Amino acid sequence: MINFYLNGKYHQVSQLNPNTTVLEYLRLHARQMDTKEGCGSGDCGACTVMAQRLPSHSTKDSNNAANTTNVNSAPFYTLNACITLLSLMDNHHIMTSGFLADNPENHPERALLHPAQQAMVDCHGSQCGFCTPGFIMSLASVYENNRLQSAQDANTNELSYDEIVAAISGNLCRCTGYRPIIEAGLAMQKIGQQRAADQLAGKDLTIDLAIDAMVKTNSNDAQDTDVNNTTSKMIAPALIEGSRQLYIPTSTAELDQLLAVYPKATIWAGGTDLGLSVTQNLIDHDTVIQLSAIESLKSWSVIASTADISANNSATDTAHQELVFGAGMSYKAMLPALEEYFPAFAQLFERIASPQIRNMGTIGGNIANASPIGDLPPILLALEARIHIRHCDTDSDKPIDEILPLAEFFLDYKKTKLCAGSYVVAIHIPLMQEHQQLFIHKISKRYEDDISACLVAVRLDLSADGSTIDNVKIGLGGMAAVPLLIKNTQQALIGQPFEVASFEQAAKALPRDVSPMTHVRASREYRMHVVQRLLIKCGKQLIKRTQTESA
Repeated sequence: MINFYLNGKYHQVSQLNPNTTVLEYLRLHARQMDTKEGCGSGDCGACTVMAQRLPSHSTKDSNNAANTTNVNSAPFYTLNACITLLSLMDNHHIMTSGFLADNPENHPERALLHPAQQAMVDCHGSQCGFCTPGFIMSLASVYENNRLQSAQDANTNELSYDEIVAAISGNLCRCTGYRPIIEAGLAMQKIGQQRAADQLAGKDLTIDLAIDAMVKTNSNDAQDTDVNNTTSKMIAPALIEGSRQLYIPTSTAELDQLLAVYPKATIWAGGTDLGLSVTQNLIDHDTVIQLSAIESLKSWSVIASTADISANNSATDTAHQELVFGAGMSYKAMLPALEEYFPAFAQLFERIASPQIRNMGTIGGNIANASPIGDLPPILLALEARIHIRHCDTDSDKPIDEILPLAEFFLDYKKTKLCAGSYVVAIHIPLMQEHQQLFIHKISKRYEDDISACLVAVRLDLSADGSTIDNVKIGLGGMAAVPLLIKNTQQALIGQPFEVASFEQAAKALPRDVSPMTHVRASREYRMHVVQRLLIKCGKQLIKRTQTESA
């Protein structure tokens, strides 16, 4: 079964179609009509809800002070309820816009609105009102997180204009216009400050109530699972309805066991693309294996390159280290590590999808999805990343692990090295060296929350004296059936003088590598011309950067 809070009330569900989304549960089961359905594909943000992840209580004492601290300091985040499976909210608190106000008498005129709600009223930020609940939740989330941070650090700055815009970048408004909504986002902080000065306390949205109920339930679940493992060595489904079932393994060992039995099961990580198979294609997946509870898939580390260890290189040698992301890491969770080790990569994140998608989508899912317009694969190709996959449906008694260059992973449109019973374990990215530079350019019709017309990632290696190009890797997205490295163009740059003319000449080799198609997002000619110009731009950027550094 799954356990969660909805607007402060405890829910426990076991008999339910595993394909049930958060939105479907809210509107059809819980009768929470304040969350709207717009596009049904995670694009418009009308269905945005706010969530807070609660700690796992199966091995923790509810009286442990660390638990309470954990709960109260856990950040809020937003998600698209229309494409998110309800099962992903196991051990979460889900909040809708109707929960935000402090309204103990259930009377609209006596309610104390949340600062985000009051600001929208004061700034006339709502017209037809259909998108308003989603905007409210995005604003409330960024407000509450800033409030929590301010409580821990008095030097926390007020939310800026850019932070407000970023917070609502996954919400579309079709009639009011964004100016009054942004003004409301800026005004909500002053409302909160004035209330604090007046000692007018609003509702505390953090959950530390009835934790004992979660502890008791999860402890019982753990005991049941242990008993089950001693007999059949198989965990019980968390949700079941008829022949449809959903499993939530808590370790890769349990995942391996499940895939050995159900090799054709649908593997579900964040579901930001797979969720559309339910809402748009109306597919009812029979067996779903959800990865959200496997903590080992949601961690990162810097290790010695496995290839270099075999060559007797030191594990502490920075020239032979790699950043390893567990396949279950969300975009948001990856960002701090990327900011430290690959800042150019991190800068692209504000242009990838929306906050709601980045909170749920995972690196493993983005790669395994094998979309030719996925934003991460071209960059990872340019960085010569390797992918760790595990095959569980084999003749061997044990799963077989395979680590291969990402360039060998994509076979054809939506086809990869993954087969029935296989899954992505991790992504290995070699750390960049001093002589290497990374440039990334994404072309899309909107700045944020939009799919790429094309994406170019270029890693350039200069010679010791900086006069020639020793090596180059160029990853492209949106230019072929799969993300790919353009080998002829790369070869045209290797060994050439470090000057603009070399990039101009290499760009002419692009038609030998790709033949993009005309699509609704861009024509073939446009894509070809833009990528050629972007390659030349990367050269000019690098020249300017090296001149600045040497000055």
